[in-house]
Amino acid sequence: MSQTKLPENAFRELKDGEEYVPLMKANTTPTEITLWSVLWGVLMAIVFSAATAYLGLKVGQVFEAAIPITIIAIGLSSFRKMNNPLGQNVIIQSIGACSGMIVAGAIFTLPAIYILQSKYPEITIDILQVFIASTLGGVLGILFLIPFRKYFVKDMHGKYPFPEATASTQVLVSGESGGNQAKPLMIAGLIGGLFDFCIQSFGIWTENFTSRITEFGNVVADKAKLFFSINTGAALLGMGYIVGLKYAAIICAGSVTIWWIIVPLLALLFPDLNVAAIGQPTLLSKDASPEQLFTYAKSIGIGGIAVAGIIGVIKSWPVIKSAFALIGKMTKAGKDENTAVERTQTDLPIKIISIGTVLAIITTTIFFFFGPMDGNLLFTIVGILIVAIITFLFTTVAANAIAIVGSNPVSGMTLMTLILASIVMVLVGLNGTHGMVAALIMGGVVCTALSTAGSFVTDLKIGYWLGSTPRKQETYKFLGVIVSAATCAGVILILQQTYGFTEENADVLAAPQARAMAAVIEPLMNGQGAPWLLYGIGGLLAIVLDRFGISALAFALGMFIPLSLNLPLIVGGLVSHYVSHSSKDEKVNSQRTEKGTLMASGFIAGGALMGVVSVGLQYFNINLKFPVAGWEGSAGQEWLSLVMYVALIFGFIYLCKKKD
Repeated sequence: MSQTKLPENAFRELKDGEEYVPLMKANTTPTEITLWSVLWGVLMAIVFSAATAYLGLKVGQVFEAAIPITIIAIGLSSFRKMNNPLGQNVIIQSIGACSGMIVAGAIFTLPAIYILQSKYPEITIDILQVFIASTLGGVLGILFLIPFRKYFVKDMHGKYPFPEATASTQVLVSGESGGNQAKPLMIAGLIGGLFDFCIQSFGIWTENFTSRITEFGNVVADKAKLFFSINTGAALLGMGYIVGLKYAAIICAGSVTIWWIIVPLLALLFPDLNVAAIGQPTLLSKDASPEQLFTYAKSIGIGGIAVAGIIGVIKSWPVIKSAFALIGKMTKAGKDENTAVERTQTDLPIKIISIGTVLAIITTTIFFFFGPMDGNLLFTIVGILIVAIITFLFTTVAANAIAIVGSNPVSGMTLMTLILASIVMVLVGLNGTHGMVAALIMGGVVCTALSTAGSFVTDLKIGYWLGSTPRKQETYKFLGVIVSAATCAGVILILQQTYGFTEENADVLAAPQARAMAAVIEPLMNGQGAPWLLYGIGGLLAIVLDRFGISALAFALGMFIPLSLNLPLIVGGLVSHYVSHSSKDEKVNSQRTEKGTLMASGFIAGGALMGVVSVGLQYFNINLKFPVAGWEGSAGQEWLSLVMYVALIFGFIYLCKKKD
């Protein structure tokens, strides 16, 4: 293949009669499925599933591994000096990218069962159930999306920007001329990994720098309920860079609103308000710490997340209505076996999709019946109907969100699913701890399916631009789902046994989405109601923000995630803004920004991977802590974290501006 640049019409709408011709033309037979591409794809799925699961449970942000996997694939093919590796690199990326989509679905919901288990010892959860729920959700997400592939990736060519797919495609294309972009990624991964390893395993400096380090800061926190905390890790700095200043500012605005406005006002205006969780001893707001007040007030964020999801469904309703018509057309076209379809537009046959969907739903029904529904046929039927209908309707919402803005509001949609499922299941008689487990398993299937649909449409768009065979992408995506689900289940089990998903360990394992799910499920299933007023305030705020064109979901997530995990995002966003405007030459700015994106990806991947190593060391009781008596927990250790964080920021900027 001699062409190493995308056609001029790759990113714009086509004129009447104009066609898009991909790099790997339809009349060619590029090498795609090989032992090399499949094995490396599986390995990437395993490694990045472990890394993203750890990072997601720690900070609530799932690192999208597609771009780093793409760069690694290019580096490997370059090292091996392969001829025309593009088709194989797409398959490696497609299988490996299952990591992010399965992890997002699993960790947003299923750890909530462990969180509730710490309060209700009678709750039991088999790690096999976590694996099965994630796998079934992934399979349903793939099957439900395939009928929409042509609509999203071909019919809407040039109308949807597909930001993540665009970036991955450009990286793959650039790899055809050498693959040298892997170098800054690897270097940054090493720096970020060692930096975070020094925090988590060696304990040379602390993970968080807080205002409580001084006596004055302690007084302000106790009296005025004002508190400052920032995570000094490399992974979050990199994440903030990729999120960018705009969305980082929105997320942090939500966090500042809840921590520095609502929390102090609760203690000031309502000093005798009981801010204890349902079923807990009374705790008046005047006596509560800022952290305890936040635990109460974050229900506003939960309401905002749920309503932001509803807004997303409403905006995508035209696409949802067209779903049945599209599937009907595909079914009718599938009956004509003589219809010739070019290689680059060949999907799995509609018969296989239909049979596979039926089998997946039957398998899910059996899983529900013998698992969380305890052999109750009524509960099982109601449960599978909720899962099947919501998954189908929201599949287009997830794909549409990814196609337009590159982010999937899966947590908001899942939260709404859990509220609906809880209300319906209570009405048919399933409540208490059994109801909690059942609703969360159902939510896990739905969340994974929607996360899969959003991620998979990115892979298919990459394949469309480059000329891959959709049928091969679709077939081997199932393999990636199984591998990623097994890896994610294992990481969840190890983290549970190492730390435990208790409220006391929230600083170690934030798992904000899972804690939100648990917070919503518990009162509904216990007949204790829910903080509907706080949910309503958050929902109203989401509506107002949406009317002003502000991302309600990003703002609401900021109100729910701890302050220490949000402030690094604005730091990374500011670094991104500075790097992209650091020269009067726009070409230089573009080169620096691109290099910064690669380095930020390396920080995230390296930090997350070393986080997994640190957890493994703790799991096997291997202690590597800095051997200085009295150092751990000291003021010096915390001040050093600030010094090292500032050095990391300036080092990052220096490397972005440094010529290779």
